[in-house]
Amino acid sequence: MSRKVVLAINAAWNIANFRGGLIRGLQADDWEVVAMAPRDAHVPRIEALGCRFVELPMHGSGTNPWHDLFLYRRFKAALTAERPDAFLAYTIKPNVYGSLAAQSLGIPVINNIAGLGTAFIRTSWLTAVARQLYRAALRRSDTVLFQNDDDRRYFIDSGLVDRARTARVPGSGVDLDAFAPATLPVRAPGAPLHLLFMGRLLRDKGVVELAQAARLLKAQGINVEIGLLGFLEAANRTAISRVEVDAWQAEGILHYLGSADDVRPHIAAADAVVLPSYREGVPRTLLEAAAMGRPLIASDAVGCRDAVDDGINGFLARVQDAVDLATQIGRFVALGDAARQAMGRASRAKVEREFDERIVVDTYRRLLRDIAAR
Repeated sequence: MSRKVVLAINAAWNIANFRGGLIRGLQADDWEVVAMAPRDAHVPRIEALGCRFVELPMHGSGTNPWHDLFLYRRFKAALTAERPDAFLAYTIKPNVYGSLAAQSLGIPVINNIAGLGTAFIRTSWLTAVARQLYRAALRRSDTVLFQNDDDRRYFIDSGLVDRARTARVPGSGVDLDAFAPATLPVRAPGAPLHLLFMGRLLRDKGVVELAQAARLLKAQGINVEIGLLGFLEAANRTAISRVEVDAWQAEGILHYLGSADDVRPHIAAADAVVLPSYREGVPRTLLEAAAMGRPLIASDAVGCRDAVDDGINGFLARVQDAVDLATQIGRFVALGDAARQAMGRASRAKVEREFDERIVVDTYRRLLRDIAAR
């Protein structure tokens, strides 16, 4: 008999880009999958997976308590109408308000904590509020999945979740067939190497430090071009403005590439991918780049360090340290072709060994089989 599972995230594009493998895996086990998220241009891609979409508006990064109360009520109304056999939550608002609504209706919940975000990067009153909300929401969850051991340990040690309810998955995983190895570009002697940043253009992603590092490299005469690929999100509290991006372009230190549904051509055109983020779950962008055989330059931050074996498949820089970031980029530029190719092969091997998407999908299939067997 077919059972129903609801998957809730704060953006439809997230479901379309990152959860396709999970949706197909659950459908193979005869689950009807319903996606809940704010509507955007990516909804047709979700529906093309055979997944029914239910629009659920939410302020992804807002802190207005009235908005949050209405969000809880929206979740409860939607879940009452659907009556799923299980609820899968991602990102803070569905993890908190969606979980509380599901639990009030007796629906089993599986949470996925994919990084802790701004509230935990910058300690403030918001951190205390977020901790209390997580404690309330996760108390009755069936399973809380963490993408790295640092976040899992933090939640357990802070009393936000019982250890027995937790498990670890390797990030969101990556589709090793879709992100196949691509030969590194052949550069003419003296031509600049191309580095690619992929992600939302936020201060917490280290974009300002990347601009500062690029300025230092330019002053040192180190020949490198750095492209930014991602959304300009005016609504986020830590968003980089279009004015800042335009100024960096005018200065000739960073180049804005817009956003893309398919990042593979951009990865294939790059010599390495860079992510100086302050904190992550395990960044999907690094995993996708590694799967395509790209060396990685990232901050030695929670989540980022999981994807990088320093000196083997890339380099790690100190967090929020533009000087050290410039140093690590300079180390990479100074490598010969053979060393860069060896790093790319090491990236692919690491992803195959540790971050295959099938590991994540199989974890969900097993947890849901346990729920269905009750």
